[in-house]
Amino acid sequence: MNLGRHSFIYLIAVGVLTHSSFAQQPQQLSKLDRDRAKSMLEQVANDVRKHYYDPNLHGVNWDATVQEFKAKIEKAESNGRAFSEIAAALDTLKDSHTFFLSPQRANRRDYGWQMQMVGDRCFVVRVRPSSDAETKGLKPGDEVLSINGFQPTRENFWKMEYVFNILRPQPSLRLVYREPSGAEHQSDLIAKITELKRQTDLTTGTDFWDVLREEESAEHRMRIRFAEFGDDLIIVKFPEFAFTQSEIYDLLGKIRKRHSLLLDLRGNPGGSVETLQQFLGGMFENEVKIGDRVGREAHKPQVTKPHGHDPFTGKLVVLVDSKSGSAAELFARVVQLEKRGTVIGDHSSGSVMEAKHYSYKNGTDVVVFYGASITDADIIMKDGKSLEHTGVTPDEVLLPTGPDLAGDRDPVMAHAAETLGVKLTPEQVGKLFPYEWAPQ
Repeated sequence: MNLGRHSFIYLIAVGVLTHSSFAQQPQQLSKLDRDRAKSMLEQVANDVRKHYYDPNLHGVNWDATVQEFKAKIEKAESNGRAFSEIAAALDTLKDSHTFFLSPQRANRRDYGWQMQMVGDRCFVVRVRPSSDAETKGLKPGDEVLSINGFQPTRENFWKMEYVFNILRPQPSLRLVYREPSGAEHQSDLIAKITELKRQTDLTTGTDFWDVLREEESAEHRMRIRFAEFGDDLIIVKFPEFAFTQSEIYDLLGKIRKRHSLLLDLRGNPGGSVETLQQFLGGMFENEVKIGDRVGREAHKPQVTKPHGHDPFTGKLVVLVDSKSGSAAELFARVVQLEKRGTVIGDHSSGSVMEAKHYSYKNGTDVVVFYGASITDADIIMKDGKSLEHTGVTPDEVLLPTGPDLAGDRDPVMAHAAETLGVKLTPEQVGKLFPYEWAPQ
């Protein structure tokens, strides 16, 4: 399909409204809102000019692009369309780490189901109990054929998630899917909408404890989990690279006692460079180069932080999938390049750029807060290549099937454990680390 001058992000943002069962006629955009949107674009565009890692902006005529999308905002009929034009302007850079963060909404939407690319196909991987999706029969293992008329692919998947979850969350999504049996269905799945407080006063007990409970709940869901099998094997579910030095040292203390480590980085989006350096450093006796940080300014090579005379020296297997990103991909690729272990699973996401978050506000009487993520560096690995857009190719590609997802079976982890000498069934390992939904 030829997208012409409009980016995929713009088209799908329009599509979520076109196919929504709750679609309404947009309100006329006021001159104040239109001017505010153009000002937002200019503020973000200025930081792209100053801070984007490639001063040539991949050959994009940035000034002309900004003017083009200002003109499109002039014709936008709603704030949502105007924000989509800002997002589409940034999308011309073709960079998954550079994107627009639209003003926060007064509500939170939970679709009640999650999808993921498995190989070149997209599957439902989770359905929240008692959600509209569950009520209408959607199940893990169902293959997603289209959402609001758009077919998910490896190339556009992150953009679809960005539009649905960040740029323009919708009250419902029209899903066409296929059951493992081959039966196809179309359904409008309604999101649960939770109204948020217009103002949060942390000086009052109620608001303070609500915020604290929400933070503690998020930390609990993103904790490190592990399963131990005597001295032979420890399986570690490592959800993100966002842990303190003491937490990494504690984890390494557990790992050193075992002959083998099965490290599950599936679904791990990455995180801090410091956590990567500390954890990866625990796998090697000596300092190891991670890669060269390439940006507008000169930087020293990124290297591991060795843990002295007591690293983990046992066998190592790393699991990755299509949602393993950034630091998770770098970890897996260093393991391959240094021949330290084996990587098993699906091709990773290919999103290893480093980016900085920028926050903005616009207005005086009514202040609008928004933001942008802007890439400030690429990482060139020891082999002279970047993982951006290509990702990590596992030493052994192994994927779950639709029936595996439906039956809560994990043949990938079971196979990996067997290569390390521990026999576990797909059903057993599928129950080791159950998914925990965020409270609604």
